[in-house]
Amino acid sequence: MKDKNKQSDYQSMSLEELTNEADKLINYLEKQENIENETETYQYLLKLNNLIEKKFHTSVKNINLKTKEKIINISSKKNAN
Repeated sequence: MKDKNKQSDYQSMSLEELTNEADKLINYLEKQENIENETETYQYLLKLNNLIEKKFHTSVKNINLKTKEKIINISSKKNAN
């Protein structure tokens, strides 16, 4: 599979799916006797790790925004009473 195809597949995956995919790649690499022959797999793992980081940060931002909205909503209800 081409690198661009893998990246687009990864884009549509959830954070949990991406983590599972990274675990599979790590397990595969750990079993290899000569890791020097697996530079392409290692590169995929690095790209996957970057994508996991980006998705994680996006999730954290979304959680923070939702929490702030709820706090504002609760505060405005208290002030209305």
